[in-house]
Amino acid sequence: MLVFETLLVLLLGVVVLSLIAERMNAPYPALLAITGALAAFLPNAPRLDLPPELILALFVAPVLLDAAYDTSLRDLRANWRPVGSLVLFAVGLTTAAVAAAAHFIFPDIPWGAAVALGALLAPPDAVAALAVLRQVSPPYRIRKILEGESLLNDASSLLIYKLAVGAVAAGGFSVTTAVPTFVVVVFGSAVVGWLLARPVKWLINQIDDAPTSVILQFVNTFGLWLLAEHLGLSAVVTTVVFGLTIARGKGDDLPARLRVPSFAIWEAVTFVLNAVAFLVIGLQIGPIFEALAPGQRWSFGLAALLMLGLVVGVRLAWVMLYAVRESRAVARESKTPRLMPLGVKGGVVIGWSGMRGIVSLAAAMALPTDFPYRDFIQLTAFVVVFGTLVVQGLTLKPLIAALRIPHDGGVDHEVTLARRKALKAVLAGFEDDPSPAAARVREEYSDVLSRVKDGEEPADMPHNALRRRAVADARHAIAELRRSGDIGDDAYRQVEAELDLLELSTHAA
Repeated sequence: MLVFETLLVLLLGVVVLSLIAERMNAPYPALLAITGALAAFLPNAPRLDLPPELILALFVAPVLLDAAYDTSLRDLRANWRPVGSLVLFAVGLTTAAVAAAAHFIFPDIPWGAAVALGALLAPPDAVAALAVLRQVSPPYRIRKILEGESLLNDASSLLIYKLAVGAVAAGGFSVTTAVPTFVVVVFGSAVVGWLLARPVKWLINQIDDAPTSVILQFVNTFGLWLLAEHLGLSAVVTTVVFGLTIARGKGDDLPARLRVPSFAIWEAVTFVLNAVAFLVIGLQIGPIFEALAPGQRWSFGLAALLMLGLVVGVRLAWVMLYAVRESRAVARESKTPRLMPLGVKGGVVIGWSGMRGIVSLAAAMALPTDFPYRDFIQLTAFVVVFGTLVVQGLTLKPLIAALRIPHDGGVDHEVTLARRKALKAVLAGFEDDPSPAAARVREEYSDVLSRVKDGEEPADMPHNALRRRAVADARHAIAELRRSGDIGDDAYRQVEAELDLLELSTHAA
C-alpha cells in the first residue's frame, strides 16, 4: 500500500503544481523539480525506489515513441546538419570535456568511469525545453532542431555510457574496440525498429475496439524497448526508428473513432509521465545526499558545480560556433535558402535549451555499487540535472522574449495550404451529383473555401458558431429528457456521443 499511496501523492502533486505553474506562467518542469527537492528533506518524505532499468522503460519509452510518431521526417531531413552536430559532436565534446575535467580533479578516477560520467551528463532533455518553447511560439526551425535532437541524443550518449561502464568492468577502455561496436549497435537497432514496425502496424489496424487498440499500442511500446535491451541493442534508436516508420503511411490507417481517443490517451499519459519524472528528479537528492560522508559533501558538491558550468558552456560554445559558420555559408550562397539560418539569436536559444533530465539521473543510479566514484557521479548527475532544469528552465522564456526573435509563420502557411487543398477535393467529389443535398453541401464548402483563402479560421466561421449554439441547445434538451425519465442513460449516452462528434467538427484542430 505504501507504494500506491506514494504514487497517489505524486500524482496529486503533479496536478496541483501544474496548475500553479500555469497560473504563474512558468515552466512546470522546473517547478516540479524544485518542489521534489524541497520535499526530499521533509520528515517521512515520499520515496519511489524504482529500478533504473524500469525508470528508463517507464518514463522514456512512451514519451520517445510519441515524439517520434509526431516528428516530421521532411523537417528532420532538412535539418540533419544541425541535429547531427548536436547528437554527435555536442555529445562527444561534452563527454570528452567532462571526462578530462573529472580526471584532472580526481587523478585516481579510471578513464572509463570519467567517460561514463561525461556520457550520462551529455544528453539534454528536450522535453523540458519544449515545455517552455510551446509557451512562446518560437521560430519553426528552432523547435524542429530541438525535437530532432531529443529523438537521438540519448542514443549516442547511452551507447558511450554502456561501453564505458563495460570498460571499467573489463579493466580498460579501447577506442578501437568501442567505435565498431557503436556502429554495429546503431545499425542493428535501426534495422530491428524498421522491420518490426510493419507487422505491428498491421496488427493494430486489425483491431476495431478503441480500448483494446490503445492497450496494444502501449504493450508494443514497452515490449519493443525491453526486446532491444535484451538483444543488447540501443532501445532509443530502435524505438525512434519504429515510431518514425509506423507513422508513415496513408492518412486512413486508423478510423477517426479510434484515432481520436488514442491520441487523447497518449497525450494524457505522456504528460503524466513527464511530470512525475521531473518530480522524481527532485526527490532523488534525499538518498544521494544521505549516502555521502560529511567530508565529501563540500568537495564533491564543488566539483559537481564545476561540471554544471562545463556542460552548459560546452553546448553554448559548440552551438554558437555552428550557428556563425552556417550564417557565413548562407551569406556566400547566391540563392535564398528554404530554411533561414539560425544566426546568433537562434544559436543562443538552442544553446541555452540544454536542460538535462531523467535519462542522466537514471543512468547514474544504474551504476554498480562498487563502481569507482559512484557517489560523486550520482551527486554530479543530480546537480547538473537540477541546475539546468531550474536555471535554464526558468530563464529560457525571458531570454527568448528579450531576443525578440520574429515568428516565421511557416506552419500557418502550410495549414492554410492543406485546408484549401482538402476543401477543393471535397467540392470536386460533389461536381457530378445533381441532388439538392449535394447542392447544399457545395454551397457551404464553397463559402468555407473563400473564407479560408482570406485567412479566416474555420472555428470562427458563422456556420460553426451556429452549430455550436445548436449543439448546446440539443444537449440541454436530451438532459431534460433524462431528468424526466423519458429516456434512459443508454439512449442518452449514444446521442451525447453523436453531439460530441458534431461539436468537435466545429473547432479547428
